[in-house]
Amino acid sequence: MPDVVALGEMLIDFAPQSVDEAGYPTLAANPGGAPANFLAALNKYGCKTAMIGKVGDDMFGRLLVSTLERAGIDARGVVVDPAVFTTMAFVSLDASGNRDFSFARKPGADTCLLPEEVDETLIASARVFHFGTLSLTDEPAASATRRALSIARERGLLVSLDPNLHRPLWPDEAAAKAAIEWSLRQADIVKISDEEIEFLWAVSPEEGARKLLAEYGVSLVYVTLGPKGCHAATRAHQVTVGAPSGIRPIDTTGAGDIFGGSAMSRFLPLNKRPSELTAGELEDIVRFACTAASLSTQKHGGISSVPDLEEVLRIVRR
Repeated sequence: MPDVVALGEMLIDFAPQSVDEAGYPTLAANPGGAPANFLAALNKYGCKTAMIGKVGDDMFGRLLVSTLERAGIDARGVVVDPAVFTTMAFVSLDASGNRDFSFARKPGADTCLLPEEVDETLIASARVFHFGTLSLTDEPAASATRRALSIARERGLLVSLDPNLHRPLWPDEAAAKAAIEWSLRQADIVKISDEEIEFLWAVSPEEGARKLLAEYGVSLVYVTLGPKGCHAATRAHQVTVGAPSGIRPIDTTGAGDIFGGSAMSRFLPLNKRPSELTAGELEDIVRFACTAASLSTQKHGGISSVPDLEEVLRIVRR
């Protein structure tokens, strides 16, 4: 039985390694996709997970399935479809390792998951269902996501959300905002960035967290602040934890996903509802997740950049 089932995109991130005389980059292929990165962190830190999604019956699709399996993620909910091609993302990085994406997704396999292809028994056996909003940009994956959420709610699972905003994948900003707003109202636990809060409401991270708790029915909010760390809140407690110092990023791809999975890996063993967390427990969760996410930026990619547990704990203890 998995602790967490996630639905969404699996893709190949092509990250630049060097540039030739004409300015064309040499690219390295890295397995990724926000929900898959999230699960990879959970598995690395001792939880059982399963993935629901779709890849193409092509070289990259088969590689992604084998990568999930090597990471210990149950891939029986992943559909391999010969009619579509595996989604790809081309990453550009600035001097600080911050990334921008161009997607080959017209359509990509991840958008083509059918509602009837969602594995109901896999969701029903879990404690947490996790999703992001990229599975809502196109049909039929949007309907598949709504069906999965309905199953999760009927079975009493906690629902976890990372909005994971990528504006170019939406027809316009209004559509993106509407989908994110709808998704937030489905979630118990939300990992959201300060930039996404600015996009939605043009308020501070602290105000955004209060808004989610008071108006959207969310029980636990993590607002990631990039290199500044994270502000986290429940209705009873709030904490702000800085990122560890001395870590120089080369690629921030997947860092937010790894934060989310790392935080969930520390939350689940407590066997508490989010509202029952103490201030100390909330701070411990966030400190661990900030450290894991920061360390992940020292490697390229998402799934492949999750740091070892002892490496994270060594810095947390320090």
